Amino acid sequence: MTTAPAPIIITGGGSRLGFATAIELRKDDYQVVITYRKERPELELLKQAGVKCIQADFSDQTGVDSFIKTIKEEFSCLRAVIHNASEWLEEGDYEAHILMQKVCQIHMNVPYQLNMHFADLLTQYSEYGHLSDIIHITDYVAENGSAKHVAYAASKAGLANLTLSFAKKLAPWVKVNTLAPALLVFTEDDDLAYKEKRLQESLLKVEPGFAEAIEGIRFILKSGYMTGRELALDGGRHLVSGR
Repeated sequence: MTTAPAPIIITGGGSRLGFATAIELRKDDYQVVITYRKERPELELLKQAGVKCIQADFSDQTGVDSFIKTIKEEFSCLRAVIHNASEWLEEGDYEAHILMQKVCQIHMNVPYQLNMHFADLLTQYSEYGHLSDIIHITDYVAENGSAKHVAYAASKAGLANLTLSFAKKLAPWVKVNTLAPALLVFTEDDDLAYKEKRLQESLLKVEPGFAEAIEGIRFILKSGYMTGRELALDGGRHLVSGR
């Protein structure tokens, strides 16, 4: 079992927000552990930055159990768990019952299990005089719903609800909060028409970048008084007429 500083775990840390968060938290001198499902070029950059990368397939129970066992064997306490792993699926990608199983597995079942199994490690960190954290990364659509991503939106809403229950269950040692972003960064495949349409969905009409969410994560980690709450980063999208 390691004697290194308690790490922050980021699930789905091999790309996009997870990757950017891992790099930035290392700059803040946190020890960081990320999970990834597939090999990516970004992993070498993470390793060079001092991030521990653990391959974990959370799509079945074997992968979940293996990851839990690895963390418990290697670490005596945890600073935080950031649930960032996600399945961006829409109706039609799979048969309805399979699609719902897939999104609920990643967005609800896995966070629930990790929170339960890592509660003692998070509490152990707090016994040293510092609060620890669980951060659930949800989505704007958890609040507003989505015609094209019905199961996805429902499962992210379930993840948001886990925030409320675990905040009660783990207080006063562990803070549990939600970060709920809308658009942060376009993908390389997004065309100009799509980008313009998405920008018009919010009041501020900007592509804010991953830094917006990372600053939100930093705020939650530093806060000594916020738990059971949602930090919404949506550019005022909920106020756009007709939405």
